[in-house]
Amino acid sequence: GAVALVAYLLWPTYTTIPPSDPSRLPVSVGGTLFNVPTMAVRMKIQRHSGPQERVDLSFLYPSLDAPAAPKHYSADTVDDKVQPIDRIFVSIAAHHDSLAPDMRLRTIYPRYLDERANMDDGLTARAFRDGTPYGGEDLFTASEPQLTARCTRDTSTPGMCLSERRIDGADLIFRFPRSWLAQWRDIATAMNRLSAQMHSAKG
Repeated sequence: GAVALVAYLLWPTYTTIPPSDPSRLPVSVGGTLFNVPTMAVRMKIQRHSGPQERVDLSFLYPSLDAPAAPKHYSADTVDDKVQPIDRIFVSIAAHHDSLAPDMRLRTIYPRYLDERANMDDGLTARAFRDGTPYGGEDLFTASEPQLTARCTRDTSTPGMCLSERRIDGADLIFRFPRSWLAQWRDIATAMNRLSAQMHSAKG
């Protein structure tokens, strides 16, 4: 009995989530540990702990809470489904030593950018030239708080922005509507908060 008690007390528990607290999942992407809200994981097949190649998440904005379970729509309520985007999407993916986002900003993007730049409220915008791999997009940058986002332009559908950052062996890819750049400091702060909540140096 004593041996069984000691074995129980010494049994490692750091790799599991207590059954009474299933709200967060420890996942390893690219050998980097992240702690993600269970309900934020968009695909059921990714809703498990342990090593994964990629995890796709969404968070309500501006609260940054995990969304509730999706509603079920019928033919009578399908029109209610089309609503403005109210969430920020995040993908955590192993980068396998591909070019880092900050290196792409310094060495790749400048080849295709128009020389003209517009600054508004601390946010600098430069258009990518037509006929380049990023034609039809604009690059937005700011330094305080730091922000880099590549955004499609509004057409028949609203423009969307993509912002990337690297944490050890994984890249975090954020996607959000271009219109949110009107409050660019808020979205930059939100991405910083989500990164810190899901990963820490100690993790």
